[in-house]
Amino acid sequence: MPASRTRVGVVLAAGRSERLAGLTRNGSKALIRLGGLTLVERAVRGLLACGIEDVVVVVGHQADGVTAIVDAIAPGRVRAVHAEGWEKGNGASLAVAEPYVADEELFALVTVDHIFGAGSLEALLSAGDAAALVDERPPPQAWGEGTRVVVEGGRAIAFGKQLDAPTIDCGAFLLPAEIFRHQRLAAGSGDSSLAAAVTSFAGSQRLQVVPLPTGTWWHDVDTREDVRIAQRMLRRALVKPTDGPVSRLLNRPISTRLSVALAALRPAPDLVSVLALLLGIVAAGALAGGWGVAGGVLVHVASIVDGMDGELARLQLRERPLGAFFDGIADRLADAAILAGVGVWALDRTDGPLVVWLTVAAITGSLLSMASKDRIAALGLGGAVERGPGYALGGRDGRLLLVTIGAIAGQPLLTLIAVTLVSTVSLVLRALAVARRAT
Repeated sequence: MPASRTRVGVVLAAGRSERLAGLTRNGSKALIRLGGLTLVERAVRGLLACGIEDVVVVVGHQADGVTAIVDAIAPGRVRAVHAEGWEKGNGASLAVAEPYVADEELFALVTVDHIFGAGSLEALLSAGDAAALVDERPPPQAWGEGTRVVVEGGRAIAFGKQLDAPTIDCGAFLLPAEIFRHQRLAAGSGDSSLAAAVTSFAGSQRLQVVPLPTGTWWHDVDTREDVRIAQRMLRRALVKPTDGPVSRLLNRPISTRLSVALAALRPAPDLVSVLALLLGIVAAGALAGGWGVAGGVLVHVASIVDGMDGELARLQLRERPLGAFFDGIADRLADAAILAGVGVWALDRTDGPLVVWLTVAAITGSLLSMASKDRIAALGLGGAVERGPGYALGGRDGRLLLVTIGAIAGQPLLTLIAVTLVSTVSLVLRALAVARRAT
């Protein structure tokens, strides 16, 4: 998202949730951890990841603990401000942010107890005018608890939990500084809630509704069950749409659970990339020594672990181009080492140049297949459209599964042949797909 669209974001993190008191020990809901991040850190990092330059976090209950986390996120870009009257309602908390956004044409506003999946906020932040993100098809549990929105002609006209409306707001808004005048009007009428302030604004100003984009998700964390649901949603979101069947059916069910379990330790994704590379090198050594079963198992373990670096980065909103570059280099080194290990094993059984040529072909085909996929993505040519063996086994996870099966079966020569064939098929299908798009 271009930073010029919306420069400043506000996170309301002042309240206390009585329904989560057992989990928080009467502390701040903002300190609940999901996927290794507190709710306040997840909200702030989510805005920063969308291109927001500066974030103001309004704190209240257990302010010192929340402030300590906020201050460590991005010094100079994120600040905590204390709301003295936070007990009156989240509208009163919003009022504290006025000096920090008064000169902004629009600012983003999110509440700390709402979490958003990747891409959920993009349409809202691109709206260009005052807007509210809404869910037009909320699940029953969300609809029962959510703040309902009355919509007419594409604009919101009222917000409230008791309204008779099928749409609910997602706890994310794009607002002008005019909202603060309406907050004071609502508070003067005895209602210091955010819903009252936004309803007052919508009564005199256009507040467009932005539907939650298809394929994205959000969740409101109010109860212990909400925490469990949010954890499941975060884990499921780690599966990428581009995953092939091997990754989706075999690797991700294991790796995503491991990533969620390890997230509390906050391991650096790059460290996991190094671990996957080391496992690949150890597997290569086992294969070169003819230990097929051990080597095959280690190859599959390395394949599973390799997915965890990206999962942890996405889970903790720490994705970086440099990390993706490093992961790509590590993958190529591991693949070359593993296939070289298979080649050494095959040479021990079958002397002659055929094994050498097959080893070179397998390594070259594997590297070219990965490089072609990367180039297609970098050039914006769209995902490859392979089907059959090129789709099922042409990805890195598929090739490593072939190595695992071949190694456990004690067939290094057939393994080299199989990897060469599927890499070639994958490369050809990608080339044909790009050629069709170019014509």
